[in-house]
Amino acid sequence: MKVNKLTATIMVAVGLFASCVENDNPVNPIDPDPAASDKYVLITMSERSLEKPGYASAFNELPSGDVVNNASGSLQGLGFGGWRPQNNRLFKMFNTSAAELGIEELKVDAEGTVAPAAFIKTDQNTNGSGNFVIASETQGFYFDGANPLDIQTFDPTTMSRTGEIKLEDAVNERGVDNPEILFRSVGQKFLVVKEGKLYANISYAKTDGSQKGFWDDYFPEVYLAVIDLESLEYERTIKIEDTGSIAYINDNNMYDFDDNGDLYIVTQGISAVGGKSKIVRIKAGEDDIDSSWSLNMDDITEGGKFVSVFAKEGKIITVVPNTVLTGGPSGNINDADVWDFYQFDIESKEKTKIEGVPSVTNPGAAFCAIEIDGKVLLRVTTKDGSTNGYYELEGTTAKPLFNVTAGGSVSGLYKVSQE
Repeated sequence: MKVNKLTATIMVAVGLFASCVENDNPVNPIDPDPAASDKYVLITMSERSLEKPGYASAFNELPSGDVVNNASGSLQGLGFGGWRPQNNRLFKMFNTSAAELGIEELKVDAEGTVAPAAFIKTDQNTNGSGNFVIASETQGFYFDGANPLDIQTFDPTTMSRTGEIKLEDAVNERGVDNPEILFRSVGQKFLVVKEGKLYANISYAKTDGSQKGFWDDYFPEVYLAVIDLESLEYERTIKIEDTGSIAYINDNNMYDFDDNGDLYIVTQGISAVGGKSKIVRIKAGEDDIDSSWSLNMDDITEGGKFVSVFAKEGKIITVVPNTVLTGGPSGNINDADVWDFYQFDIESKEKTKIEGVPSVTNPGAAFCAIEIDGKVLLRVTTKDGSTNGYYELEGTTAKPLFNVTAGGSVSGLYKVSQE
């Protein structure tokens, strides 16, 4: 059985939104029922900035219709671009008080109060600091730019650092004497746990400034270090051929597992607007990239890139740009409705456009799709704000489930069961 999935975004527009879903009985995060054992936690972000206020509210049931005001009676704070829940716990890469880089846990009590709890602070000058993955209740791993050639270990139960895995020798297996490589790191953009192994990307960057490690890759391949979870010993390095960059790191970790255990990984390509972007996989029971399969954006449309992946029962759901992507302050990549939902059959790679959904803005740090209570939900947000919520997918057609009318653009939804 698949666990609940999540969604989060830092690529959002602004402010107050008009409703596109009619409902005479809107669900609101008020008058919490202490007897309700499940809480549905919704986060929104008022502007496309981690330094602007965001909101988190707990509902006693899965929202439907109009969510009139997610900012009413909610936790307000910073760094609400997204989160990475684990079982019944909520984690995010930026703290609520100051949007500092690290790992923060949010707590949800029986009354539905959402509050920040423990925080592991990391280096504040290296993008990707706080990138993490949790293997078990007591074993987690994260990247800290203060020690870029190590992977830090932590206990997710106590939220305390426990040590490090030193990987300098693994990183220096290539490019060690190349003067064009100015920065090296491991785990900065990609960390995943699969079948007793930890996989961590190795970055070889041509710059050493504020954006080091992002869109400045020296090699055309993506390298992944493979570490044994039990011994914490480095085993070997595998690679993804001819793509450039694995991901831009944020609370969207850019990978997903299908029901059969196959792992699907997004690579974003050679630039911020794509080119050679692909989705690759490591099959269940294997520990290397499957050389016989990849889904290439260049085969689907001219240029562009993948920005999210959701896998279920032999299908992949993602968004595909409907025009050439442009970057910069006036570009269309983040804030224009240029992304369309598609479903791909994994075996045949046949694509089907999902009907009933408008073109949307870039999900950014959000997963474009999540699964809650057996329902596959699509995050659907448009530039003008008239659509701002989740649609429920049935086959290859989706219909509105709920719309947020105030408090900002949706950036996360997750079910927490009270113990």
